[in-house]
Amino acid sequence: MLAQIGDTPLLPLDALTRDLPSVKLLGKAEWHNPGGSVKDRTAGSIVAAARRAGKLGPGKILLDSTSGNTGIAYSMLGAALGFPVTLCVPENVSPERKRILQAYGANIIYTDPAEGSDGALKIARQYAERHPDLYFYADQYSNDANWRAHYETTANEIWQQTEGRITHFVAMLGTTGTFVGATRRLKELNPKIRCISLQPDSAFHGIEGAKHLPSAIVPRIYDSSLADQNLEIVTEDAHAMARRLAREQGLLVGVSAAAAVVGCLQIAGRLKIDQPATIVTILCDSGEKYLSERFWSE
Repeated sequence: MLAQIGDTPLLPLDALTRDLPSVKLLGKAEWHNPGGSVKDRTAGSIVAAARRAGKLGPGKILLDSTSGNTGIAYSMLGAALGFPVTLCVPENVSPERKRILQAYGANIIYTDPAEGSDGALKIARQYAERHPDLYFYADQYSNDANWRAHYETTANEIWQQTEGRITHFVAMLGTTGTFVGATRRLKELNPKIRCISLQPDSAFHGIEGAKHLPSAIVPRIYDSSLADQNLEIVTEDAHAMARRLAREQGLLVGVSAAAAVVGCLQIAGRLKIDQPATIVTILCDSGEKYLSERFWSE
């Protein structure tokens, strides 16, 4: 199962850049991973490192907090590799995510929806502190295996797939592992690549999996010195882009993926006329886990 993660396609989003002929906009289709999202990379890296170190051996339960996708990846790997999984999850995650977690057999501890991912994180820490012999606490927000997954795979795939032509890398901030790991590697490959991080514009937002860092517990793995620029994305703009991608590009993507594309178009619109650019972003997952959301029919 671990070997199936990665090597996802890079898709051209040409329908969005018809009026920007010098701009190439590309999205990495992470739903091609076996668990359906970019978080397969994170979970796979964390699980592999823990097994190598003997931290996830017989009798240990993998414990972590998640807003959904990392938990789905943990649960998939636990079912395939034979270890139990306990997840602290905000009660208000999409019904589709809840059903997928249940299908894989994960033990789910639902947490206060008003406290979001930070509330789930606090509960997971409490369980880990109370029962250190029972749990391997994966702690995706602090685990260096998170960002290393993207340093070692995501960035190198993007570099190869664009034949080194990438000029801008754009990613949403959640655990921050995707942005931190990919940016570190891309800057090594070409220091001139502009790396732009995105986050919701307020603490109260509807971009599932994303963090508004000024009002949140900042992940330990986050490195604020890496971003050349940080942009804030409005939830309604992300919803509108999800609909647009479905209806104009034929791509059904999740809300955070749509938010990332909103950021890309903001960047493209600020470039000088006829300035060549190859902008690459991460399409974290498909829209199938969000079909119960009302914005699709608005």
